[in-house]
Amino acid sequence: MTYKTVGLIGKADHVGTHDSLGQIAAYLEQRGCNVLVEESVVQNMKHCPYPSANIVTIGKEADLAVVIGGDGSMLGAARVLARFDIHVVGVNRGNLGFLTDIHPDQIEEQLSLIFDGDTVVEERFLLEVCIYRYEKLKSSNAAMNEVVLHHGKVAHMMEFEVYIDNQFVFSQRSDGLIVSTPTGSTAYSLSAGGPIIVPHLDALTLVPMFPHTLSSRPIVVDAKSTISMRVSKVNSDSLQVSCDSHIVLPVLPGDEIRVHKSNDTLTLVHPKGYSYFNVLRNKLSWGSKLY
Repeated sequence: MTYKTVGLIGKADHVGTHDSLGQIAAYLEQRGCNVLVEESVVQNMKHCPYPSANIVTIGKEADLAVVIGGDGSMLGAARVLARFDIHVVGVNRGNLGFLTDIHPDQIEEQLSLIFDGDTVVEERFLLEVCIYRYEKLKSSNAAMNEVVLHHGKVAHMMEFEVYIDNQFVFSQRSDGLIVSTPTGSTAYSLSAGGPIIVPHLDALTLVPMFPHTLSSRPIVVDAKSTISMRVSKVNSDSLQVSCDSHIVLPVLPGDEIRVHKSNDTLTLVHPKGYSYFNVLRNKLSWGSKLY
């Protein structure tokens, strides 16, 4: 794929982001690319010679988006860019960097591989969550990592029922439930004891959060399933659904939360040599081969 217009997105107030952005922009100019810089980044830079644009405009007009920052920056951009026909790559200026795999010291080398077509391209699906009150849609949003039903107060239990494709699965008293994509299986779900799911699997994981029973375990289901969480009317009124820990939707007792696979997918592009298992070994400090 030929990249003629490239959008640069990053954490607006991060000095490292600005340093990498300047280096990337200079490289792109040498390659004759048109450069668009996300408007919030431009507002925090003293002098930016490149045109600014919001993320939606970048999604519509650019062929490639470079997200500079941590996984949080990538998640925020992904929920918008997944709606458009655009390739996305990440430069890691955060902590873990499961989704932002280019090292800041190797920017030009790694981008050259991508522009020369030496790439690994993959599709990552998102989730769509809808909250219904008396069968009327009250709010909705998208998530790349996970949708989490939880109490608004720390260490407070709630009661709810879970249905998969309208089939009753279980009722539970717990701190909540995590519905995770394979992308999110190395995020909050992992911390709660969920399994690691390789990205190409068409699956979802349901991970209970501190259930009041010893028999409750994570479950892996087909991603084509519709997950329904029906909140008991005996709960207090401070319940929430969060999307990637970024977006919070209010939930009332008696509400129904439906989660299903979104039609939108994020197209991630990696430099040649990318390996998901290599990422796991590095980020999770797994042992190297012994022989």
